[in-house]
Amino acid sequence: MRLHIFTVIIVLWPGFFCSTSYAQQEQRAITPELRELLEHAIQSTDSFEDRFEAEVWLTDMSTRLKLRVSDDRERLTILRATHYEATRADLAPELVLAVMEVESGFDRFAISKAGALGLMQIMPFWLRELKQPQANLFDITTNLRIGCTILKYYLDMEKGNLHRALARYNGSHGKRHYPDKVFTALSERWFRN
Repeated sequence: MRLHIFTVIIVLWPGFFCSTSYAQQEQRAITPELRELLEHAIQSTDSFEDRFEAEVWLTDMSTRLKLRVSDDRERLTILRATHYEATRADLAPELVLAVMEVESGFDRFAISKAGALGLMQIMPFWLRELKQPQANLFDITTNLRIGCTILKYYLDMEKGNLHRALARYNGSHGKRHYPDKVFTALSERWFRN
């Protein structure tokens, strides 16, 4: 993956486009515990091309996700699992973040009215289909692995048409509301330059 200089400037030099007070607030938000967690996450670059890419992506996305997931450990667990499972399924990690925002608001214990569970709101029948009834859909990695695999399946089924694949994922095939919400979240909060 190529990194654009604009992304590097924003991530590594937070005061470039903002006032000094905002930059100082952002730096204070990186506590020693968060710094340690980020350093550990960056060392495990299994789904990243290199350490630098891991550092830039995890730091950038952690800052964005902090408003929704305040616990540093949980936030980094979500981000590392998202990057790994999305990459494994050949999906953009940022797309998966947008899906999670719309589906659960990043609540790993979310339960929908229809009974869908976890971050990507997986229906429990999938566990029976996979002959994995004991699997825990509130487990971040399990939920993301199943959700990313399902989304990739629908994307392949729709021959790369992401709008139609997202509608299938949500069970609203032929309707625009859900895909539009995901695209809005992607473009407004999870975009990559």
